[in-house]
Amino acid sequence: MRRPAITLFENLRTIGYVPFYLAIERGDWTREGVDVAVTLSPSTEYTAQGLLDGATDVSWGGPMRVMMHHDAARKRGEECPLVCFGQVVARDPFVLVGRDPKPDFRFADLKGLRLAVAVEVPTPWMTLQDDLDRAGVMRDDWTRTADRAMAENVEALSRGEVDVIQVFEPYADLAVTAHGAHVWHRFATRGDVGFTSFYTTRTFADQERETCRALVRGIGRSLRYLHGADPREMAATVAPYFPDLPPEALARIIATLRDVGLWAQTPVFPVTAFVRLKAALLTGGLITHDIPYDSAVDADLSATSVPTDGD
Repeated sequence: MRRPAITLFENLRTIGYVPFYLAIERGDWTREGVDVAVTLSPSTEYTAQGLLDGATDVSWGGPMRVMMHHDAARKRGEECPLVCFGQVVARDPFVLVGRDPKPDFRFADLKGLRLAVAVEVPTPWMTLQDDLDRAGVMRDDWTRTADRAMAENVEALSRGEVDVIQVFEPYADLAVTAHGAHVWHRFATRGDVGFTSFYTTRTFADQERETCRALVRGIGRSLRYLHGADPREMAATVAPYFPDLPPEALARIIATLRDVGLWAQTPVFPVTAFVRLKAALLTGGLITHDIPYDSAVDADLSATSVPTDGD
Protein backbone atom coordinates (compact mmCIF):
# COMPACT_ATOMS: atom_id res chain seq x y z
CA MET A 1 0.00 0.00 0.00
CA ARG A 2 1.39 3.41 -0.96
CA ARG A 3 2.14 5.64 2.00
CA PRO A 4 1.31 9.38 2.15
CA ALA A 5 3.74 11.79 0.50
CA ILE A 6 6.45 13.14 2.78
CA THR A 7 8.90 16.01 2.60
CA LEU A 8 12.59 15.09 2.80
CA PHE A 9 15.27 17.74 3.33
CA GLU A 10 18.48 17.40 1.30
CA ASN A 11 21.26 18.73 3.52
CA LEU A 12 23.38 20.19 0.70
CA ARG A 13 24.38 19.24 -2.84
CA THR A 14 27.48 17.03 -2.80
CA ILE A 15 28.82 13.93 -4.56
CA GLY A 16 28.97 12.19 -1.19
CA TYR A 17 25.17 12.00 -1.33
CA VAL A 18 25.09 9.98 -4.56
CA PRO A 19 23.12 7.10 -2.90
CA PHE A 20 20.24 9.49 -2.22
CA TYR A 21 20.25 10.86 -5.77
CA LEU A 22 20.30 7.32 -7.14
CA ALA A 23 17.31 6.45 -4.96
CA ILE A 24 15.41 9.42 -6.36
CA GLU A 25 16.29 8.85 -10.01
CA ARG A 26 15.85 5.07 -9.92
CA GLY A 27 12.52 5.34 -8.12
CA ASP A 28 13.69 3.20 -5.20
CA TRP A 29 11.40 4.91 -2.70
CA THR A 30 8.47 4.78 -5.10
CA ARG A 31 9.01 1.03 -5.41
CA GLU A 32 8.67 0.85 -1.64
CA GLY A 33 5.31 2.60 -1.75
CA VAL A 34 6.24 6.04 -0.44
CA ASP A 35 6.07 9.36 -2.30
CA VAL A 36 9.02 11.55 -1.38
CA ALA A 37 9.29 15.25 -2.18
CA VAL A 38 12.97 16.15 -1.80
CA THR A 39 13.67 19.80 -0.99
CA LEU A 40 17.08 21.43 -0.53
CA SER A 41 17.45 22.68 3.04
CA PRO A 42 17.90 26.46 3.35
CA SER A 43 21.18 25.77 5.17
CA THR A 44 23.05 22.90 6.76
CA GLU A 45 22.27 24.39 10.17
CA TYR A 46 18.54 24.24 9.42
CA THR A 47 18.45 20.63 8.19
CA ALA A 48 17.74 19.31 11.68
CA GLN A 49 16.00 22.41 13.03
CA GLY A 50 13.48 22.19 10.19
CA LEU A 51 12.13 19.00 11.75
CA LEU A 52 11.36 20.84 14.98
CA ASP A 53 9.79 23.72 13.05
CA GLY A 54 7.57 21.38 11.01
CA ALA A 55 9.20 22.46 7.74
CA THR A 56 10.03 18.86 6.80
CA ASP A 57 9.10 15.34 7.86
CA VAL A 58 12.53 13.73 7.49
CA SER A 59 16.01 15.05 6.73
CA TRP A 60 19.27 13.52 5.66
CA GLY A 61 22.56 14.86 6.94
CA GLY A 62 25.22 14.38 9.56
CA PRO A 63 24.23 12.82 12.92
CA MET A 64 26.49 15.52 14.33
CA ARG A 65 23.54 17.92 14.10
CA VAL A 66 21.29 15.58 16.06
CA MET A 67 23.97 15.18 18.74
CA MET A 68 24.25 18.98 18.95
CA HIS A 69 20.48 19.27 19.49
CA HIS A 70 20.59 16.55 22.16
CA ASP A 71 23.49 18.34 23.85
CA ALA A 72 21.63 21.67 23.86
CA ALA A 73 18.50 20.00 25.24
CA ARG A 74 20.54 18.39 28.05
CA LYS A 75 21.86 21.82 29.03
CA ARG A 76 18.26 23.02 29.33
CA GLY A 77 17.25 19.94 31.31
CA GLU A 78 15.00 18.75 28.47
CA GLU A 79 14.68 15.69 26.25
CA CYS A 80 15.50 16.11 22.57
CA PRO A 81 12.86 14.71 20.19
CA LEU A 82 15.28 14.10 17.27
CA VAL A 83 16.45 10.63 16.28
CA CYS A 84 18.71 9.23 13.54
CA PHE A 85 18.12 6.10 11.53
CA GLY A 86 19.83 4.39 8.60
CA GLN A 87 23.55 4.99 8.02
CA VAL A 88 24.24 5.89 4.36
CA VAL A 89 27.55 7.73 4.11
CA ALA A 90 29.55 5.58 6.51
CA ARG A 91 32.95 7.21 6.24
CA ASP A 92 34.47 10.67 6.17
CA PRO A 93 34.56 12.01 2.56
CA PHE A 94 37.20 14.67 3.19
CA VAL A 95 40.72 14.56 1.74
CA LEU A 96 44.05 16.21 2.46
CA VAL A 97 45.57 17.53 -0.76
CA GLY A 98 49.08 18.96 -0.84
CA ARG A 99 51.27 20.84 -3.30
CA ASP A 100 54.04 18.21 -3.30
CA PRO A 101 53.83 14.38 -3.40
CA LYS A 102 53.53 12.67 -0.02
CA PRO A 103 52.99 8.94 -0.75
CA ASP A 104 53.76 7.81 2.83
CA PHE A 105 51.85 10.57 4.59
CA ARG A 106 51.60 10.61 8.37
CA PHE A 107 49.84 13.29 10.42
CA ALA A 108 53.22 14.25 11.86
CA ASP A 109 54.10 15.47 8.35
CA LEU A 110 51.83 18.46 8.95
CA LYS A 111 54.34 19.94 11.38
CA GLY A 112 55.53 23.31 10.17
CA LEU A 113 53.02 23.46 7.32
CA ARG A 114 50.18 25.84 6.47
CA LEU A 115 46.89 23.93 6.49
CA ALA A 116 43.58 25.26 5.16
CA VAL A 117 40.74 23.53 7.01
CA ALA A 118 37.26 22.92 5.57
CA VAL A 119 34.84 25.24 7.38
CA GLU A 120 31.56 24.81 5.50
CA VAL A 121 30.36 22.34 8.16
CA PRO A 122 31.79 21.45 11.61
CA THR A 123 32.35 17.68 11.28
CA PRO A 124 35.53 17.62 9.12
CA TRP A 125 37.44 19.80 11.57
CA MET A 126 36.09 17.84 14.54
CA THR A 127 37.29 14.53 13.10
CA LEU A 128 40.61 15.98 11.91
CA GLN A 129 41.47 17.46 15.31
CA ASP A 130 40.62 14.09 16.87
CA ASP A 131 42.97 12.34 14.44
CA LEU A 132 45.74 14.83 15.23
CA ASP A 133 45.25 14.38 18.97
CA ARG A 134 45.44 10.61 18.61
CA ALA A 135 48.60 10.97 16.51
CA GLY A 136 50.23 13.25 19.07
CA VAL A 137 50.36 16.26 16.75
CA MET A 138 49.99 19.45 18.80
CA ARG A 139 47.89 22.40 17.68
CA ASP A 140 50.92 24.71 17.58
CA ASP A 141 52.93 22.28 15.42
CA TRP A 142 51.26 23.60 12.27
CA THR A 143 49.58 26.80 11.08
CA ARG A 144 45.86 26.97 10.41
CA THR A 145 45.32 29.52 7.66
CA ALA A 146 42.45 31.99 7.45
CA ASP A 147 39.06 30.32 7.00
CA ARG A 148 37.91 30.29 3.38
CA ALA A 149 35.57 28.23 1.22
CA MET A 150 36.96 25.02 -0.23
CA ALA A 151 36.91 26.38 -3.79
CA GLU A 152 39.02 29.34 -2.64
CA ASN A 153 41.45 27.05 -0.88
CA VAL A 154 42.03 25.08 -4.09
CA GLU A 155 43.11 28.32 -5.73
CA ALA A 156 45.22 29.29 -2.72
CA LEU A 157 47.00 25.94 -2.93
CA SER A 158 47.75 26.46 -6.61
CA ARG A 159 49.22 29.92 -5.84
CA GLY A 160 51.44 28.53 -3.10
CA GLU A 161 49.69 30.42 -0.31
CA VAL A 162 49.02 27.21 1.62
CA ASP A 163 50.78 23.85 1.73
CA VAL A 164 47.85 21.48 2.20
CA ILE A 165 44.06 21.77 2.09
CA GLN A 166 41.19 19.76 3.57
CA VAL A 167 38.44 19.39 0.95
CA PHE A 168 35.87 16.94 -0.34
CA GLU A 169 35.05 16.03 -3.92
CA PRO A 170 35.02 17.40 -6.54
CA TYR A 171 37.57 19.87 -5.12
CA ALA A 172 40.21 17.20 -4.49
CA ASP A 173 39.88 15.90 -8.04
CA LEU A 174 40.01 19.46 -9.40
CA ALA A 175 43.16 20.28 -7.42
CA VAL A 176 44.88 17.18 -8.79
CA THR A 177 43.75 17.31 -12.42
CA ALA A 178 43.75 21.07 -12.99
CA HIS A 179 46.51 22.26 -10.66
CA GLY A 180 48.91 19.34 -10.37
CA ALA A 181 48.35 18.82 -6.65
CA HIS A 182 48.61 15.48 -4.86
CA VAL A 183 46.25 13.50 -2.61
CA TRP A 184 48.00 12.95 0.71
CA HIS A 185 45.31 11.30 2.81
CA ARG A 186 41.69 10.20 2.53
CA PHE A 187 39.94 10.31 5.87
CA ALA A 188 37.73 7.42 4.77
CA THR A 189 40.62 5.18 5.79
CA ARG A 190 39.67 5.97 9.41
CA GLY A 191 36.75 3.54 9.06
CA ASP A 192 33.04 3.96 9.68
CA VAL A 193 32.15 7.12 11.54
CA GLY A 194 28.41 7.52 10.88
CA PHE A 195 28.85 10.51 8.59
CA THR A 196 25.32 10.69 7.14
CA SER A 197 21.95 9.24 8.10
CA PHE A 198 18.27 10.05 7.98
CA TYR A 199 16.79 11.84 10.97
CA THR A 200 13.33 12.80 12.13
CA THR A 201 11.33 13.37 15.31
CA ARG A 202 10.46 10.53 17.65
CA THR A 203 6.80 11.35 17.05
CA PHE A 204 7.12 10.90 13.28
CA ALA A 205 9.23 7.76 13.71
CA ASP A 206 6.58 6.26 15.99
CA GLN A 207 3.49 7.34 14.05
CA GLU A 208 4.89 6.79 10.53
CA ARG A 209 7.04 3.78 11.22
CA GLU A 210 6.28 2.04 7.94
CA THR A 211 7.09 5.22 6.04
CA CYS A 212 10.49 5.35 7.73
CA ARG A 213 11.04 1.68 6.98
CA ALA A 214 10.21 2.37 3.34
CA LEU A 215 12.89 5.08 3.27
CA VAL A 216 15.43 2.61 4.69
CA ARG A 217 14.42 -0.13 2.25
CA GLY A 218 14.65 2.29 -0.66
CA ILE A 219 18.11 3.58 0.26
CA GLY A 220 19.13 -0.02 0.86
CA ARG A 221 18.21 -0.79 -2.74
CA SER A 222 20.24 2.20 -3.87
CA LEU A 223 23.28 1.11 -1.83
CA ARG A 224 23.13 -2.43 -3.17
CA TYR A 225 22.97 -1.13 -6.73
CA LEU A 226 25.78 1.36 -6.10
CA HIS A 227 28.19 -1.33 -4.96
CA GLY A 228 27.78 -3.33 -8.15
CA ALA A 229 27.07 -0.84 -10.93
CA ASP A 230 29.37 0.68 -13.53
CA PRO A 231 30.48 4.14 -12.27
CA ARG A 232 29.83 5.57 -15.73
CA GLU A 233 26.25 4.37 -15.55
CA MET A 234 25.79 5.88 -12.10
CA ALA A 235 27.38 9.14 -13.24
CA ALA A 236 24.93 9.35 -16.12
CA THR A 237 22.03 8.80 -13.72
CA VAL A 238 23.01 11.52 -11.26
CA ALA A 239 24.51 13.94 -13.82
CA PRO A 240 21.56 16.40 -13.56
CA TYR A 241 22.59 17.09 -9.96
CA PHE A 242 26.10 18.14 -11.06
CA PRO A 243 25.64 20.04 -14.36
CA ASP A 244 29.03 21.75 -14.12
CA LEU A 245 31.02 18.55 -13.70
CA PRO A 246 32.26 16.65 -16.79
CA PRO A 247 30.79 13.10 -16.97
CA GLU A 248 34.22 11.46 -16.94
CA ALA A 249 35.21 13.37 -13.79
CA LEU A 250 31.97 12.45 -12.05
CA ALA A 251 32.42 8.76 -12.93
CA ARG A 252 36.05 8.83 -11.77
CA ILE A 253 35.10 10.39 -8.44
CA ILE A 254 32.23 7.95 -7.83
CA ALA A 255 34.57 5.03 -8.51
CA THR A 256 37.17 6.41 -6.10
CA LEU A 257 34.69 7.05 -3.32
CA ARG A 258 33.25 3.57 -3.68
CA ASP A 259 36.73 2.05 -3.63
CA VAL A 260 37.61 3.76 -0.32
CA GLY A 261 34.41 2.45 1.28
CA LEU A 262 32.68 5.79 1.67
CA TRP A 263 29.19 4.36 1.35
CA ALA A 264 27.65 1.83 3.70
CA GLN A 265 26.96 -1.67 2.44
CA THR A 266 23.60 -1.68 4.28
CA PRO A 267 21.65 1.01 6.18
CA VAL A 268 22.42 -0.56 9.58
CA PHE A 269 23.82 2.17 11.89
CA PRO A 270 26.46 0.52 14.13
CA VAL A 271 27.09 1.64 17.69
CA THR A 272 30.82 1.78 16.92
CA ALA A 273 30.32 4.33 14.13
CA PHE A 274 28.16 6.53 16.34
CA VAL A 275 30.66 6.38 19.21
CA ARG A 276 33.62 7.27 16.96
CA LEU A 277 31.83 10.38 15.71
CA LYS A 278 30.65 11.31 19.20
CA ALA A 279 34.21 11.01 20.57
CA ALA A 280 35.46 13.51 17.98
CA LEU A 281 32.68 15.97 18.83
CA LEU A 282 33.45 15.66 22.53
CA THR A 283 37.21 16.12 22.19
CA GLY A 284 36.63 19.04 19.84
CA GLY A 285 34.24 20.72 22.28
CA LEU A 286 31.31 20.82 19.87
CA ILE A 287 29.22 18.90 22.42
CA THR A 288 29.75 18.60 26.17
CA HIS A 289 27.47 15.67 27.07
CA ASP A 290 27.99 11.98 26.35
CA ILE A 291 24.89 11.35 24.22
CA PRO A 292 23.76 7.70 24.50
CA TYR A 293 23.35 5.78 21.26
CA ASP A 294 19.83 4.67 22.21
CA SER A 295 18.78 8.29 22.76
CA ALA A 296 19.88 9.51 19.34
CA VAL A 297 19.59 6.45 17.07
CA ASP A 298 16.58 4.25 16.30
CA ALA A 299 18.44 0.96 15.83
CA ASP A 300 15.27 -0.93 14.98
CA LEU A 301 14.51 1.28 11.98
CA SER A 302 18.15 1.17 10.90
CA ALA A 303 18.04 -2.62 10.80
CA THR A 304 15.00 -2.74 8.50
CA SER A 305 15.40 -5.60 6.01
CA VAL A 306 16.12 -4.58 2.43
CA PRO A 307 14.29 -6.46 -0.35
CA THR A 308 16.41 -8.74 -2.53
CA ASP A 309 14.15 -8.79 -5.59
CA GLY A 310 16.81 -7.30 -7.89
CA ASP A 311 17.65 -3.66 -8.48
